[in-house]
Amino acid sequence: MAVQQACLLYAMGEKMNTKNKAAKLFVKHNTYFMLLLLVVICICISPDFFTLQNIINILRQYSGTTVVCMGMLFVILTGGIDLSVGSILALGSVMVAFALTTHSLGMGAAILLPVLVGCVLGAATGFLVSYAKMAAFVASLAMMTIARGLAFVISNGQPVQTPKDTIGKLGVAMIGGVIPWLAVIAVVVILIFAFIHKYTAFGRIIVAIGSNETAVKLAGIRVNRYKMSVYAISGICAAIGGIIASSRTAIGTPIIGQGLELDAIAACVIGGASLSGGEGSCIKTVVGVLVLALISNIMNLLAVPSYPQDIIKGIIIIISVLLQGLTSKNKTV
Repeated sequence: MAVQQACLLYAMGEKMNTKNKAAKLFVKHNTYFMLLLLVVICICISPDFFTLQNIINILRQYSGTTVVCMGMLFVILTGGIDLSVGSILALGSVMVAFALTTHSLGMGAAILLPVLVGCVLGAATGFLVSYAKMAAFVASLAMMTIARGLAFVISNGQPVQTPKDTIGKLGVAMIGGVIPWLAVIAVVVILIFAFIHKYTAFGRIIVAIGSNETAVKLAGIRVNRYKMSVYAISGICAAIGGIIASSRTAIGTPIIGQGLELDAIAACVIGGASLSGGEGSCIKTVVGVLVLALISNIMNLLAVPSYPQDIIKGIIIIISVLLQGLTSKNKTV
């Protein structure tokens, strides 16, 4: 009798242990499960979703956003935030079109110019945050206004059409008629950032700054330089995002990228990044971008207005943050 009771208790314990493991696995990898669930839902409710043309459209449309999110992730890893990415993207879009149209610069120079400007503007935000000790929210908000104003001044408030056979060729270029070149650029950027994040001293230091800035300072590391550099990197990524946007539409416009900063932050949060810093993943951030992309795409396929999309995005962000809290609790147990 005692042996039977012991066996029963052991079986119940094993069953509970299995359930706990499954629950922990779900919480740990909730971003991937969320994406998988969305893919299944999209396939079920729209026959047009899982088509080659639609997938190509998604890859083209969100290549620039993905690049911007990589820069945003590095800022968030340090415990900061960058609200200027949408405006710098618009400025990059206008500058590359303006350079090609008005000054007839070559492709290389026209692409390099907005990248350098994005780097300078990002570094300026980083200087205000790290050396002037200004709150990241305030500094990046000011730069958001400045960059958007510059975009309107340069374009005179009007869209700038790019010349034929220039940057627009990149937006429609395909590899084997299946993979857009814009997606290849995004993948290369993701791999570079993932390598820096995981395998370089720079990546480890910015994570350490977000986790415990005081300890990093006491270790003799010049924290201000690293904090300034991540904002410069974010500015570069935003400018590249603007170039990608211009290549996709063959137009540079000062109104593009409005609200992009919120989508970039949302993608990082959905991907498990902590807004207090020190935690985040490049691959999971890409999954976060895909989650937002699928929501927008399926809504557009179903001809649903944009407002419900914002509601669903907000709900998903809340769920992601709650699951992130559960993940943190599991780590401490």
